[in-house]
Amino acid sequence: MCELAAQALLPVNTALAVALFVLLVLAAGTAAAFRLSPDESFRRARDIVVAGVRAAVQLGVVSLAIGWVVHYTAALLGFLLVMFSVAARTAGRRITQNPTWVWAALPVAGPVVPVVAGLVATGLLPFKGISLIPVTGILIGGALTATVLGGRRALDELTSRRGEVEACLALGFLDRDARLEVARPAASDALLPGLDQTRTVGLVTLPGAFVGMLLGGASPVMAGAVQLFVLIALMAVQAIAVAVTVELIARGRLHRAPRPVASSG
Repeated sequence: MCELAAQALLPVNTALAVALFVLLVLAAGTAAAFRLSPDESFRRARDIVVAGVRAAVQLGVVSLAIGWVVHYTAALLGFLLVMFSVAARTAGRRITQNPTWVWAALPVAGPVVPVVAGLVATGLLPFKGISLIPVTGILIGGALTATVLGGRRALDELTSRRGEVEACLALGFLDRDARLEVARPAASDALLPGLDQTRTVGLVTLPGAFVGMLLGGASPVMAGAVQLFVLIALMAVQAIAVAVTVELIARGRLHRAPRPVASSG
């Protein structure tokens, strides 16, 4: 029943492949035509093409792997660890290119691990791959987005408003507090996408969890309850991720200073 419903929504055939190709070309072409890159190059267009191709390959592999992973606990935990590792590296490298990017693992794992563990412990989330993988993936994805947006906004603000940081230091602020005064308000903007999604759910869009539950045969009330749970949990995870990211930046753990060059002498 679920498979038939999914096929009715979006059949997997040649037409779908052509539509995906056209949409990817449209996205990359628009980015190239309007120079939607920070350095007036075609980098964003290339990024879009690479992201689209990677998504197709990765989803194909994952679709095959999940059917096996869900039956073995060790494989399930390994799969979740891979998801976390990729998210941590992606977030860190988006924020900075120096070795401090590894600290991005903390705001990604920090909120997700206790939330998922608590849900499993209370029985709200079954310790089964078919339930654990999608919920954990949504939360990791939310933490990744919040960490990247919050980290980049905070570091950009510290760079452009360096004079204000120095003024705070002159007034007797500690280094951490001076950075927080500038970085925290900017980083808080990372919460806006999640807030807007939650505010407009059911009015503007019907998110994936809701639609997926309906396609799986659940009642609209059950689907709505699951989607509400996902949205609220996502806001909690993102708020903690931004708070941890800002704290790491304020303490100088996560920064953009270049790697020191070793002396040849």
